[in-house]
Amino acid sequence: MTSVKNFRIDDDPSPDQLGRGVFEFTDDYSVFDWGKMPDQIPDKGASLCSMGAFNFELLEREGVPTHYRGVVSDGEVVDLETALDRGDAPTEMAIDLTMVPDLPFEGGTYDYDAYYDAVERHYLIPLEIVFRNRVPVGSSLRGRSEPADHGLSLSEWPDEPVDLPDPVVEFSTKYEKQDRYLDRAEAAEIAGPADIDDLDALAREVNRIVTDRAAEADLDHQDGKIECLYYDGEIRVADVVGTFDENRFSRDGQQISKEVIRQYHKRTQPEWVEAVGAAKQQADEEGVADWKALCDRQPEPLDDEVIQTARDLYCAGTNEYTGTSVFEAPDLATVLETVREL
Repeated sequence: MTSVKNFRIDDDPSPDQLGRGVFEFTDDYSVFDWGKMPDQIPDKGASLCSMGAFNFELLEREGVPTHYRGVVSDGEVVDLETALDRGDAPTEMAIDLTMVPDLPFEGGTYDYDAYYDAVERHYLIPLEIVFRNRVPVGSSLRGRSEPADHGLSLSEWPDEPVDLPDPVVEFSTKYEKQDRYLDRAEAAEIAGPADIDDLDALAREVNRIVTDRAAEADLDHQDGKIECLYYDGEIRVADVVGTFDENRFSRDGQQISKEVIRQYHKRTQPEWVEAVGAAKQQADEEGVADWKALCDRQPEPLDDEVIQTARDLYCAGTNEYTGTSVFEAPDLATVLETVREL
């Protein structure tokens, strides 16, 4: 399904009924939309599964509909607490499955009409809904807007992170080879029957719940995203929510997310990062979907100590966020000291 998780189908979805399946979380990671990188990060899959399950259960207690059914432990679908009581850090999550048609690409454009022609009562909405509480240095939002657009009394973006007075919600493509941000009108068109205002409101509610939980764990929740399915007029949160891959968290200014690995690649493999950017730009200019075929460099493996630090960051962060001892790992404060030295 993605470069870091697979899924297996137990019951295929039909045009009028949801199916059932399981996400299988791996220890692979991806940065800059590259897909599977040369290394694995031990226990990363269990971290994402545990945090995702924890947040889905939070959402459902708050009345937010989701596709989550539980985690798989000893062959059973159970809640996260039951799995952890068994000493099991889960790597599989049971979910409802919806229809995901192909998105044709012809003549340099994607055919969303064909996407919707292939569905009836339910489908995966082909959008990512992004929410932001903070605008870090280097954020793409800075290039698309001015501070005043977001209620800030600044003439220009400063060379430091900026907290937003109110969360910003944006929409980007989900199934295009190169993700792009959309204005609200185009996002509404791509969303099909799903109402764009309802998607906006749902993203804000998810953001509120995750932000509140992060604050309880003495973490700052900076930004994240959700994906959603549509079923008989109801929008449900899908994919995975509030993990260190989907969202950015920090403590005392230090990132606690995949962003640490992303920035490490920027510092240590700048030629590869630049080649990725150039390939994406060339693909956009030429109307080509597969930008990776245009990239003339490959990423290099990480050093063992970097992999270990990344593993400890995912595991210690999960322990802190969930308030449990899912993993044997140093405490988060100790890990963050090591991260600062990378």
